[in-house]
Amino acid sequence: MTRPVLLVRLRPGVVGESRRVVHVVPVPAGSAVPAVLVAYCGARIPPGAAELLPEPAGMPCTACLLRAPLPRPDRLSAGD
Repeated sequence: MTRPVLLVRLRPGVVGESRRVVHVVPVPAGSAVPAVLVAYCGARIPPGAAELLPEPAGMPCTACLLRAPLPRPDRLSAGD
């Protein structure tokens, strides 16, 4: 089973505009809030530094896309 993911982007002012890429972060296990979020690319995102995106928007982090697990073909819908 593929783990659910979050799409997050660092907030304006945390990094320059050209570095505000969309990271793919596995949803943390358990109910406790983690000290940092760790994206598939290895980026460590501290609390309050990022915005949660409800859908894909903006430039993706290429390293996250290359390292994120692909969904199983039987879990893809063909017309939604």
